[in-house]
Amino acid sequence: MHIQPIRTRPITAQDRDLLAILDEHVPALEEREILAVTSKIVALCQGRAVPMAEADGAQLVQQEADLFLPPGPGRHPVYLTIKGNTLMPGAGVDESNTGGYLVPWPQAPQETANQLRAYLQQRFGRRRVGVLITDSRPLPLRWGVTGFAVAHSGFLALRDYRGRGDLFGRPLRMTQANVADALAAAAVLVMGEGDEQTPLARIRDLPFVTFQERDPTPEELAALTIDPADDLYAPLLTAVPWQRGQGGSR
Repeated sequence: MHIQPIRTRPITAQDRDLLAILDEHVPALEEREILAVTSKIVALCQGRAVPMAEADGAQLVQQEADLFLPPGPGRHPVYLTIKGNTLMPGAGVDESNTGGYLVPWPQAPQETANQLRAYLQQRFGRRRVGVLITDSRPLPLRWGVTGFAVAHSGFLALRDYRGRGDLFGRPLRMTQANVADALAAAAVLVMGEGDEQTPLARIRDLPFVTFQERDPTPEELAALTIDPADDLYAPLLTAVPWQRGQGGSR
């Protein structure tokens, strides 16, 4: 696998045309490549930035979250939220690299990923290309943030090992590799979190990725998510008094 970060001009709250940004900064894309795009620039181009001087951060988080826990006593006075079946703080609302704005996740990120993939197919005359919309989050019990896939298109997000044998022939009963999140983690690491100014990346040399010439099906998307009650971490996820937010990404 090879990841090439793409340096762009600063993308700001005044930008509105994501396709023009891709035209400006992505001169080529080959078959069986994936373009990673940070969720921040997608949301900025959707006009989702709220000036910090005018924003009620707590209200915005509750508006964006599917479920939330208000801040409690302790070192970290942040909202814990579930958004898009993702456990993360603050429902993805972020102020870094925004120039004085609070920026939530993009609206309809899956639809956006599908549209971007179709555009790249048409623009470059390719059949099998993919798109990843990425963000980063901390993981419980670990310092540091890790990239993950907000949405994907053009390839299978899961690599299913169930029913196959391990090295010694022992049948695998539960193992699935999350290809989308693994690629997003690698891409975000290369794109950076600070002033690198590389919100795009080309990912290539991917023999382990199954490309598709279409959008993910509803069944494929549903297979990526787990109901909290069925999750391995259900004892933690279901033991707290979640409050229902407004699910602003829907």
